[in-house]
Amino acid sequence: MKKFETENNGYKKDDVNLFVQEVTKEYEGILNKLKNKEKEIELLQKQIEHYKNLESTLNRAVLVAEDSSNQIKKIAREEASTIIDQAKKNANHIVNDALLKAQKVDIEADELRRSLKLYKQRIKATIEEQLTIVDDIDKIDF
Repeated sequence: MKKFETENNGYKKDDVNLFVQEVTKEYEGILNKLKNKEKEIELLQKQIEHYKNLESTLNRAVLVAEDSSNQIKKIAREEASTIIDQAKKNANHIVNDALLKAQKVDIEADELRRSLKLYKQRIKATIEEQLTIVDDIDKIDF
């Protein structure tokens, strides 16, 4: 605490006035610092609000990305399932065609075996007829 010198009518006016000026300057300095701090606080609050908005936007973007990712996965699974189903149908069709062709080949092979057997019987019959004719030639007297 400041002590003032005294005069006849009380404290020295110059000392008191000088003290009041110092206090006023200090008060104005503190007041200016306070105003600057208030401006800084206001600016920081605006920045905080901006970052909160940015955070909210990023959160929404992440949710949209997750949804998109889930939809892409779902579509990919559906496409894979469709491709597998088509491949199974194609495989069944190929197997059925192969079985039909194999059955047709078996039928043709059976027909060829019968034809060969019939052909062998005809050749055998022809040869036997020829042998009979050859045997009959020996019976003829010239």
